[in-house]
Amino acid sequence: MTSAKKFLIINMITLILGACQQTPKPTIVPAVETPQSSLHRMNVIGAVEPIYFPPMKTPFAARIDTGAEQSALDADNIKYFERDGEKWVSFTMTNRESGETHRCEKEIDRHINIKRIHLTEKRPLVTMDVKFGKETFTASFSLAQRDKFEYQALVGRNILTGRAIVDTSVSNTLH
Repeated sequence: MTSAKKFLIINMITLILGACQQTPKPTIVPAVETPQSSLHRMNVIGAVEPIYFPPMKTPFAARIDTGAEQSALDADNIKYFERDGEKWVSFTMTNRESGETHRCEKEIDRHINIKRIHLTEKRPLVTMDVKFGKETFTASFSLAQRDKFEYQALVGRNILTGRAIVDTSVSNTLH
């Protein structure tokens, strides 16, 4: 066998063996967080989740509603007043499950119109401290008497966007 043929055979064997070896693919880390990469870090939550309103100790059962722009909270004894030239509201939150009650006074951020099937309702929008899952933050809530609703709180897109992906086949995934 000539040395040219030996060289050719060795090169072919090297190519074949090289093609058969599996080399690990390098891990690519994006320099800027993309929407795709942020999705992997979001919580998957269900149709109903607990939400806390400090200083209250017991959570409210909240309906998760991706169709609602704003979140809503069950409030009783809503009274409007003025403080230092600003419009304020006082209200009572009562957890139906535990009976725990808390009286709040909040400055009104603005009023929003809530459209329902046959009527439009004007509600005050206030900023509340909330604990949702492991995160504590402030969020806007419209105040309304929700005694005719099964759930005392409604979590809308103002809280969900960038925080959670909703899977309606599950509930109570947050602790």
